[in-house]
Amino acid sequence: MSETFAQTLPVFHARDITVVSGANLGDAMSFADELDLDDVYELSQRAQTARLSVQPAHAGMLRVASGSAIGTAGNDLHLDAALTMMTANGTTSELLVLVEVDGAGDIEAIYVLPLAQMAARTEYTLVGIERAAARDRFAEMACVSFSRGTQVTMASGAQTPIEDLRIGDMILTRDDGPRPLRWIGAATTRAVGDFAPVRIRAGALHNSGDLLVSPESRLFIYQRSDALGAGRSEVLVRARHLVNGGSIVQERGGFVDYFQLLFDQHQIIYAEGIAAETMLVDPRTRSVLPADLSDSLSRPLPGHVHRAHLDFEVGQRLVDRPDAAEILRRASIR
Repeated sequence: MSETFAQTLPVFHARDITVVSGANLGDAMSFADELDLDDVYELSQRAQTARLSVQPAHAGMLRVASGSAIGTAGNDLHLDAALTMMTANGTTSELLVLVEVDGAGDIEAIYVLPLAQMAARTEYTLVGIERAAARDRFAEMACVSFSRGTQVTMASGAQTPIEDLRIGDMILTRDDGPRPLRWIGAATTRAVGDFAPVRIRAGALHNSGDLLVSPESRLFIYQRSDALGAGRSEVLVRARHLVNGGSIVQERGGFVDYFQLLFDQHQIIYAEGIAAETMLVDPRTRSVLPADLSDSLSRPLPGHVHRAHLDFEVGQRLVDRPDAAEILRRASIR
């Protein structure tokens, strides 16, 4: 599997979250079989998130990707459980527990992925442990999603709000012209932490209106010249890599209605005038598909691997500058 599929997760080491009251007093966060409900945890004051890069692997598993800041590249990662934590004021948040194992199957490390910001000197009571939910929650994060109200370009050239699309609608794609929509998913999620949506303000990348997308969404940009130094004019850039606090921002707080668009092949469509990718079916995202979806979608989809445009993604290193969005906007002047 190409390194372009790597996803970077902001995780804590499990040792940074320990029980301060309860049956497992003094113990660090662990996998589900070793946890007890009603234990109270605190985050260490010295704890900082580390960047764990993951990729799809065999049999629906994940593995540590090459270049990850932590972990051993090639080791398997198990999505062990989704935990629900409650603070003293009744606020709930979720954590995902990931267990890294080596080639012999021994535990190498345990990581905690918070789906909302965690604070030191705050008590978090464990009120829920769900093993089956972990894969679904992770899939929701990995999916490419557009927000309610996003204007999508149809085959006719008309602009249609994403929530009004229906299965079978013909939508304009960059590579294959008009193509029918095979499935549309919808979910409402909290706009919190590193997983809050990214707003690309109108005009930031020649878009006609504000575009609000999930942070992992990749935008397709054609440069008249190779302004980024990517070695090619065509690039795919993740929305989260372009956040600059001005024309492109991450909006935290409240809830966001997300929609996922699925085609027989992974496609580049036009949303608010920006070329952007649609849902990619791989081991990370497959579990968001409904159980009753047709057999043709429940099997591996050949149109979702080895698509030429997937090789165009640029890493964060090339866009790790505050003016990256402006550089791309100027390089792609129409």
